[in-house]
Amino acid sequence: MIAVIDISGTNLTSICNALKRLGFNYQLTHEAEEIRKASHVILPGVGTATFGMNALRQYGLIDVITSLKQPLLGICLGMQLLLESSEEGNVRCLGLIPGKAQRLRHKEGYPVPHMGWNQLHWNSATSLQEGLNEQEYVYFVHSYALGESKYALAHCEYSESFTAIIHKNNIWGMQFHPEKSAEAGMTLLKNFCNC
Repeated sequence: MIAVIDISGTNLTSICNALKRLGFNYQLTHEAEEIRKASHVILPGVGTATFGMNALRQYGLIDVITSLKQPLLGICLGMQLLLESSEEGNVRCLGLIPGKAQRLRHKEGYPVPHMGWNQLHWNSATSLQEGLNEQEYVYFVHSYALGESKYALAHCEYSESFTAIIHKNNIWGMQFHPEKSAEAGMTLLKNFCNC
């Protein structure tokens, strides 16, 4: 069973439908016990870093998430919450992966938020890449991101280079929305859920 953590109260239908289409059992929950006993955990995020951390605190999930041993995937804001901090509201995050989410640099022709399809550039070979080629595009919606990191599996070029996929120990993060990224995104989700 895969636990999809619901901290936003918003419609998480797309991620649930993607897991269902891939044939994985899932549960949308913010119950600590359900999260602890899941085979994999997904932390999606919508809104601001301050809102996300406040919601995790409200549901008593900070210690739960930071003590997980099973595979954990942060998506979009969820990836940023895995970091030490975010410039958005100068909020302290979960501290599972070194780094700080910072606002994307303003540059002519590159509006912020960054919305739309952009190409993944893989930094190194990884099992997460199985079934994908070097030219895959995925769907982004964000204003903040982690810059370069030694834990980056893939990066993206926009107004600046930023980390698109990160991995440390049992923790993965995707700055984009795999559930909205067509077959490439489905493959990435499947590979994570099979790890």
